[in-house]
Formats: sequence, C-alpha cells, structure tokens
Amino acid sequence: MSTIREGALVLADGTVFEGELVGAPHAVSTGEVVFNTALSGYQEIITDPSYAGQIITFTYPHIGNYGVNDTDIESRGVFCRGIVIRDLARRHSNFRANGDLGSFLEQRGLAGIGGIDTRRLTRLLRDHGAIPGAFGSASVADLTSAARAEAGTTGIDLVSTVTTNHEYTFGNGPRRIVAFDFGIKTTILRHLGTLGVVEVVPAATSASDVLSREPDGVFLSNGPGDPAMLDPIAAEIAQLVGKVPLFGICLGHQLLGRAIGATTLKLPFGHHGGNHPVKDLTTDRIEITSQNHNFAVDADSFSGLERDVKMTHINLNDGVCEGLEVVGAQCFSVQHHPEAGPGPHDSVYLFDRFADLMDSPMRLTKAGK
Repeated sequence: MSTIREGALVLADGTVFEGELVGAPHAVSTGEVVFNTALSGYQEIITDPSYAGQIITFTYPHIGNYGVNDTDIESRGVFCRGIVIRDLARRHSNFRANGDLGSFLEQRGLAGIGGIDTRRLTRLLRDHGAIPGAFGSASVADLTSAARAEAGTTGIDLVSTVTTNHEYTFGNGPRRIVAFDFGIKTTILRHLGTLGVVEVVPAATSASDVLSREPDGVFLSNGPGDPAMLDPIAAEIAQLVGKVPLFGICLGHQLLGRAIGATTLKLPFGHHGGNHPVKDLTTDRIEITSQNHNFAVDADSFSGLERDVKMTHINLNDGVCEGLEVVGAQCFSVQHHPEAGPGPHDSVYLFDRFADLMDSPMRLTKAGK
C-alpha cells in the first residue's frame, strides 16, 4: 500500500485546499489555475502544449480509471505545471491501457494533488477568474508566497518553450502543407497528414521561408500564452495573407486576427472542455466543440480594418468570436479544436474546408497549375 503524501493547494488570494500529493514529488509547483470540464481524455489534456504555464483542475471527479496508453499523447513532453483532481483511480481498466496515470505522471516529472474539493475550486475560479496558485509538500506559508509570486500567462511568451527547434515532416497526403508549430497537437497532425505532406516548422519561421517552399496551404497551430507577446510572428503571418490558403486553430486563430489588425483579449476563466456550443454563422449549424484557450479575438475590432473580415463562428455560451474569415484571401480560422482529441467531432469538416481552399480554382490559377 502506497504511503499517503499530504500536501496543500494555495491560491494567490490565500484560499487553501488540503489534499494528497500524487505523481512526481515536488515541494512546490506553481502556475495559473484553470478548470477543464471534459469527462474523459485526461491524457490528451495533460500532454496538450497549450496548457504550458497552467495547473489543470479536472471537474470530473474520477480521473485515471481507464489508464494511459502510448497513442493518446499529444506532444513530445508535458508542459502544464500540474494537475488538481478529486480522486485518482486506484485501479485502471481498459483494453487500450498499458499503464496507470500515477506512474505516467511520475515518469514525466509532473506533480498533482488529489482529494481536492474540485467543485468548490471550480466555482471559485468561475466567479473570480483564473488565478495563480501553488501546491506541494511545502508549508502553507511557502505555498502562499509562491502563488503570489507566480506571473500567470498574461504578458508572457510561452510559445518559445513548446515549439519545435527543428523542421520535420508528417503524413503522406497529396498536397504540400507548411504548419507553424506554436505547440501543435499530434491529433491535428494526423488530420493534416491525410490532406498532404506536412512540413512542420518552428514558430519563428519567416514568411519568405514559408513561401519559398511553394506550399499548397499554410496551417497556424494551437499553442499557449498571450498572443499579444507574439506580434513579430503575427507580422510574418500578415505577409502570407492573400498569397497562400491559410487555416488557423486556437492560438493560430488569435495570431491571424492580430496579423490583420484585430485585437485580442483575455477571458475571465477561459474555455476548457469538450462541450461548448458553437454556431457556424455560414451554415447556421450548431456544433458541440472541444476548447482550450484563455485568450480570444475581439470581433468588435473588425470594423475599420483594411481587409474585409467577418466573424464566421460564435460561442453560444458567452458570444465570444469562435471563427473569422478574411474575405477574398482564402484565409480562415477558428478558436475551437475541430480535431478534438479529446472531444466531439462536429467541427472536423473544417479540415475538408481547408482542403477545398487548397484545391480551389482561384488557387490553381494563381499557382499556375
């Protein structure tokens, strides 16, 4: 029987939650505390680079009950700062599993804390917004100091900590796609890989480098942190608009928005989960979507832009812009995750929309094909 390791989670406002430590032993782990409402997919969530700088609270009470496997890993490492759960399953059971979550956390050096009243914590975050926090085996006084010293995610470039440092290719589809890696998920690459050979490039790759590869399309990936800290990258994206079909997801959507002159803002507690209703304004179809973001594009900033930009999708919970199109430029993006991983697949058609753009008569004529 394993030894119980007592610990505590302390928020920057002084709120204390007592619990039991799981995963790798850390005296102190700090980050911006957010909550995720997904009922499953904890392995994909933990390995999603978009959570860099954050401590993930799972609202579903039982975590780890179906174990972990080698397939549902979304990146080369773990970039979140820790996890907060109500109950870690003592036994796992699933035909796909080849290990348990506790060991998975230990092997990757990630700490967690269980036994937490995650309902109370989630209500607090919902009412007051995402807040810095710290957890571990240290004293409450030390954890409080660490929480108050944590910078959060506003005003910080986290993409540089998750992007690839070398180019690589993925997939074998019939087209040629250049994908910016701002923290790209493996599930996204699997979808893109069916459309074409994907050349994945570092976040700081120049527009001229991308165009020299003569791609059929360019993809702007998901990623963590404040898009306002990435304006040099947005400036390069601006040079691609109208020259090649563009498709962006999550942070890629936000950076496309900034590239065309729109502004971005931070949401109180973000959207994290697999059950957000979104309306596609181009079809009037309602979709249930997977989401993971703390920042969003401000649709009110579209008026007065040099380019004709329209909002294509809207979040039905709070009216946040969930998609945009640069009219006449073969360029669009969405805030939610059509690849899911985890989540519903209502929006997977957007990859086909990207393929249609790459194959459109306008594109073929422009490329001289």
